[in-house]
Amino acid sequence: MDLKANVTHIVIHNHNNAATNNQPPPPPPDMNTNIHQSAMDVDKIATSPNAPDAVPDLIDQIASSRSISLEDPQARLRLRDAARSLANALETPQEAILRYCWSEATGHAAIETAVDLGVFSELVGGEPKSVDELAVATGSDPVLLSRILKHLAALEVITETGPDEYTATNFATTLSLPRYAGSFPALCHWFFPGIYALPEFLKKTGYRNPSDATNSAYQLGHHIDEHFFECAQKNPTLNRQFSNHMSVYRQGRPSWMDNDFYPVRKRLVNGTNIRGKDVLLVDIGGSTGHDVSEFRRRWLDVPGRLVLQDLPEVVATVKDLHESIEPMAHDFFTEQPVQGARVYYMHSVLHEWPDDMCHKILSNLVPAMTPGYSRALISENIVPSLDAHYETTSLDIIMLSIASGERTEGHWTKLIESSGLKIVKIWTAPKGVESLIECEIGDGKLSRR
Repeated sequence: MDLKANVTHIVIHNHNNAATNNQPPPPPPDMNTNIHQSAMDVDKIATSPNAPDAVPDLIDQIASSRSISLEDPQARLRLRDAARSLANALETPQEAILRYCWSEATGHAAIETAVDLGVFSELVGGEPKSVDELAVATGSDPVLLSRILKHLAALEVITETGPDEYTATNFATTLSLPRYAGSFPALCHWFFPGIYALPEFLKKTGYRNPSDATNSAYQLGHHIDEHFFECAQKNPTLNRQFSNHMSVYRQGRPSWMDNDFYPVRKRLVNGTNIRGKDVLLVDIGGSTGHDVSEFRRRWLDVPGRLVLQDLPEVVATVKDLHESIEPMAHDFFTEQPVQGARVYYMHSVLHEWPDDMCHKILSNLVPAMTPGYSRALISENIVPSLDAHYETTSLDIIMLSIASGERTEGHWTKLIESSGLKIVKIWTAPKGVESLIECEIGDGKLSRR
């Protein structure tokens, strides 16, 4: 109920009470007074903890984790999430505003500057270093560098060991390697302009869910007409950085190839007669071969050929593949040339495209698949109906800026079935991690779009 409705309710309530007691009704309250009182109430809320009632239980949850092993990834993640929830519960709304508006954007800028200067490489593996030493090593202005490093220390990216003296944290050590550090320029130059333009774009388009990959916040933010992937093809450096970012994103996470995630041998090998010349798996849109190479390393004894497909300019950069992996130039918007493979695999391909384009990608698989034998394995995030993880929702908003997105189970089912396939089973890993959607040829009811 809004403020005006509240005031009206108070007036009617008081009038009825006065009539009951045969007393003249009091004068209506001054609207300005009520607005002022409401503002005072919000000001009090803004400087109070976000969720004080949640604090005791969160403290107990964290205290009960005292004896956990940090080598247990799921236990560590539960403790991390509880600690984050505690920090958010203790934080006031006013503090949250400053964190979102001040520290997160400026922290990104400071990290990218330090990466470009090579500061993190200078801090790794030695004694603490002074600003003057780091300024000489990086060729930067010591006054400027001092400002950057103080902010990084305040954000706990590096550790302050004395006045204008710093050492590396594990985070800073990680950022000394280009394949990790490249995430910052890649996201800054590729996605941030579109993300920052998203509110304006959604307002201009009447708050409709975008579905045109050539008319999205990405184009508005970059002031261009080209699709995201057209831009990527023209910038090999950013393309490489983004590819590294995606490999970093996947590192240390459960893989569908793990024995306790998806039973590869039982589902894909047992009961078949795959021989050396037969195609076991086609990695569609597989970039430079991260996934297919991992599959070969993990399942070296499994027979059959492996095919890596991507655009010609991507395939041309592929190096050091296992002899059983065949690179093949292919545009997944055209019909699949490899017929009768056991598995057609896609990892984080469909979330980059709106539904009509995904329908085309999936429909191109169906003619190549052998009924009762071929499987499509789709590795993607599935947004849960409750308690979605911030990594999943963050990725969804990033994809929203290019008119695509993460999908719920219902959305995936509708999309897949309309493309001539049907879901056999969804294999799900813990919260915040991708699922594997196992599909086969459907009942022939292909929906035309």
